[in-house]
Amino acid sequence: MSIWVTVAKLAVGVNIVLLLALAYVWGRNYAKFRSKHTLGLLVFSAFLLLENAGVMYYYIIDPDLSIWWNSAAPAIIWKWQMGLHVVESVGLAFLTWATWD
Repeated sequence: MSIWVTVAKLAVGVNIVLLLALAYVWGRNYAKFRSKHTLGLLVFSAFLLLENAGVMYYYIIDPDLSIWWNSAAPAIIWKWQMGLHVVESVGLAFLTWATWD
């Protein structure tokens, strides 16, 4: 397994953790304030969490695609996937920092 695969999987894991933290804060705020803005943020986090959980499922658990991702996927695909996941992690980290501040 190449470094690209490892970094991509780690970035998706970080994304899931950050999205759970954001969903917790935004869910708590929605329960308290009942604002459309906080509801929108909560729905955003839920859909992005679902997307990242699906990616993690395909990378690790799915009986067919996990084998392909880990053995037959070209390196260029992993480089792009890793880049996208890392950029998303940076964006979510900044958003989490701004939300918790």
